[in-house]
Amino acid sequence: MTYREFVAEIMSSVEDVYRRYYRENRRRIRIKKEDLAVKNYVALINAALRLSAEKGFQAMSMRDLTREAGMSMGALYYYFSGKNDILALIHKEGHKFVKDMLLKYTAGESGPAQKLRTAIRTHLYLSELMRLWFQFFFMETKHQAKKDRKVPIESELWTEKLYMDILREGARAGMFRVDDPGLVGAAIKSLLQDWYLKRWKYVHRGIPIEKYAEFVIAFVEAYVKK
Repeated sequence: MTYREFVAEIMSSVEDVYRRYYRENRRRIRIKKEDLAVKNYVALINAALRLSAEKGFQAMSMRDLTREAGMSMGALYYYFSGKNDILALIHKEGHKFVKDMLLKYTAGESGPAQKLRTAIRTHLYLSELMRLWFQFFFMETKHQAKKDRKVPIESELWTEKLYMDILREGARAGMFRVDDPGLVGAAIKSLLQDWYLKRWKYVHRGIPIEKYAEFVIAFVEAYVKK
């Protein structure tokens, strides 16, 4: 699947992130029209992600956010009581969405070799589509309250475990040779992070996301395949 095909297929699912959040918090949100609320959540979160990338989440004020999103302060407080609500939404809903998509796209694969390829490609395509989200996950975890760091930490470990489980499945099937699935899973995660944390290198070199995905797949397969 090309990146363009992936985006066309998944865009409606991205909107579901906001729709689910609205429905789960309907009682405290004063906007009763769901489509309007979803539209404004998209605008507010996209604005928060842009500002966080430019100046850092902690330096962003609620007034900065209203200017960036083209919304009044009064309207903003219909959706969020403060910055902690925004931080929680981005982490909780963003990590859940990534996990759901990885499970969805790998579930239909018949064997560990294809599961591994699909997991790598899906993760990279998601990180390109949601680049500011992924950068936020990595950079802003340290600003969360200690009790809230559980979500991003567990998400990181869950992703590594996904690759570890696929590698173990391949080893049991006699397809992979893996002495330490934990180390290999962590190494795969690092290769995936390099795309969205240091993307400028690949843009400068004219490397598209599809080419990088094929490189990572070939690199990992060369190490683990018998």
